[in-house]
Amino acid sequence: MSAEIVNISGGLLTIKASGILTYPELKAAERASTELIHQQGKIRVLVILEDFRGWAQEEDWGDTTFLDEHDPFIERIAIVGAKRWEESALGFHLNGLRKAAVEYFQPHELETARAWLA
Repeated sequence: MSAEIVNISGGLLTIKASGILTYPELKAAERASTELIHQQGKIRVLVILEDFRGWAQEEDWGDTTFLDEHDPFIERIAIVGAKRWEESALGFHLNGLRKAAVEYFQPHELETARAWLA
């Protein structure tokens, strides 16, 4: 499995992604986010990239339905991963085009990312 929801508590959704992320895995994370939003209102998201190798090429990544419907309820998104994924991960999360603040952190900055989300 390349995407796994590892924690949902206190308005924080934590997702670990490794290997190649597929569209169905993204949709599962979106469903978990929707459930948390319905339970708690505004949320924050921590995405941890471990041994990440990118996004499945055969998928259609252009669906912005989740963003259109739920972005006002996402306060912040912190992405923690290797430097090589920074630019593409920020682009994938539509940094600068959404209401939620999105920041990228190196693996040694995990606690800084958690503090930024708090």
